[in-house]
Amino acid sequence: MKRLRTLLLPMTCCSQVAHADTLAGGINTSAIGMFLLFICITLAITAWAARKTRSAADFYTAGGGISGLQNGLAIAGDYMSASTLLGLSSMVFAKGYDGVIYMTGFFIGWPVLTFLMAERLRNLGHYTFADIVSFRLDPRRIRVLAACGSLTVVSCYLLLQMVGAGQLIKLLFGLDYKVAVVVVGVLMLVYVIFGGMLATTWVQITKAILLLAGGTVLMLLALVPFDFNLDTLAQRAVQAHTAGWALMGPGSMLSHPLNVASMAIGLVFGLAGLPHVLMRFFTVPNAREARKSVFYASGFIGFFFLVVCVLGFAAIVIVGTDPAYFVDGKVGGALMGGSNMVAMHLAKAVGGNLFLGFLSAVAFATILAVVAGLTLAGASVVSHDLYAMVIKRGNASEAKEMRVSRVAVAVLGLLAMALGILFEQVNIAFLVGLTFGIAASANFPVLFMAMYWQGLTTRGAICGGLAGLVSALVLVVLSPTVWVTVLGHDHALFPYDHPALFSMPLSFIVIIVVSRLDRSARAAQDRAGFADQLVRAQTGLGVASASTH
Repeated sequence: MKRLRTLLLPMTCCSQVAHADTLAGGINTSAIGMFLLFICITLAITAWAARKTRSAADFYTAGGGISGLQNGLAIAGDYMSASTLLGLSSMVFAKGYDGVIYMTGFFIGWPVLTFLMAERLRNLGHYTFADIVSFRLDPRRIRVLAACGSLTVVSCYLLLQMVGAGQLIKLLFGLDYKVAVVVVGVLMLVYVIFGGMLATTWVQITKAILLLAGGTVLMLLALVPFDFNLDTLAQRAVQAHTAGWALMGPGSMLSHPLNVASMAIGLVFGLAGLPHVLMRFFTVPNAREARKSVFYASGFIGFFFLVVCVLGFAAIVIVGTDPAYFVDGKVGGALMGGSNMVAMHLAKAVGGNLFLGFLSAVAFATILAVVAGLTLAGASVVSHDLYAMVIKRGNASEAKEMRVSRVAVAVLGLLAMALGILFEQVNIAFLVGLTFGIAASANFPVLFMAMYWQGLTTRGAICGGLAGLVSALVLVVLSPTVWVTVLGHDHALFPYDHPALFSMPLSFIVIIVVSRLDRSARAAQDRAGFADQLVRAQTGLGVASASTH
């Protein structure tokens, strides 16, 4: 797992980063030109979206007018971060089979969303997933709980993306790290504050199309030396890699079954607890389009993961055997630009500087789209769940709620920029496990039980959600990633890198035990409300006229 932590993009340390001219052979004017072109396109989208964003529904959910195909592309754009293209291709380049298995974990959670949650999410939700959990439970207390989990996940994910953005743009465009972080933050603020979900959605769609197209073209170009024969590619990769045939078998990443199981549980069920992904199901007009969204998103994401696998193996032969891409000019040495730049080296090798520039701009677009979605999700929690529903008890005007949301976007954006600059030199690898661990342990159990178990009570949901949240936080701090790597202790008190195998079952157990022991009047009301909720979840009756709870 130590090798894994060095391969993911957000964890790239300053010491690994070379200047842009090292990677691209001089300042890449094509990259800068495409970068500026993308900014112009997205600003035009924002200006168009701003004219159409007039209500809270427009700001939070694009008025529910996004089609299944459009939303599927937007979900794919939200989920496929720069680490998908750069970090995962580099992992396959270095680890082979292990990288493919790790990548599978990011994909396998989509059937859970498709078959268990998509339809009910759309029929029961309004703006945030807290609307679903509070449908029959005490809305004020539940929304505070949901806000704690959501804001923690959003903050961790946002910090990962901002640090990754700063390092990537510093590398690709030759900008100072702090300037790069500020550029990403300012552009994100413009998109979200003025265009809301509509602008964010179309930025994500644009980015997804560019990423899918760029990745596919790169794959086709990379397959030319192998006559488009995957068997030939595999054989030559085995011959070129120092691991030989061991490249195609399980290695050190899969050596500890419990660690792998915990990682897999976090990735699979953490997806179903990510606020910015769940929020996308409220942008479509009905449950059918929600199901179609996941169907399309699964197809796009699955296809792109296959592309990334091919890129990783092709890079073993094309990049891994060419001394021009190594710092010391020796094959097997340190890669120019750090271990995450394999895909960029491959792009230059098969497509030249022009294609490298295009892919660099796409990587920037990828980060920008993910950051915008995260910020909007966090702002909706603050303005809708906390301000409108908890502080104002549902009596806030729509105009005032939107003002609070825009202020929350500004605060979150400035905070993200400040933290991104502050954590430039810090290894933040632990945030990967923490983000998915909290989503799987605090958000998913409460959301799932609220939709499917009649016996759930407010007290059970709060105790279980807090148990999952606190245990995930504590176990990550005690894990080797933080206790040893970050804090410098000799031995970790908790031997695994990912907490979900332990914290998620604990959350479910506490929810069930506390709910069964709960004999309060509120508990009886919670259980009685399940019948109405079930009708709404199955049929969608009342969705069109539903108001916030």
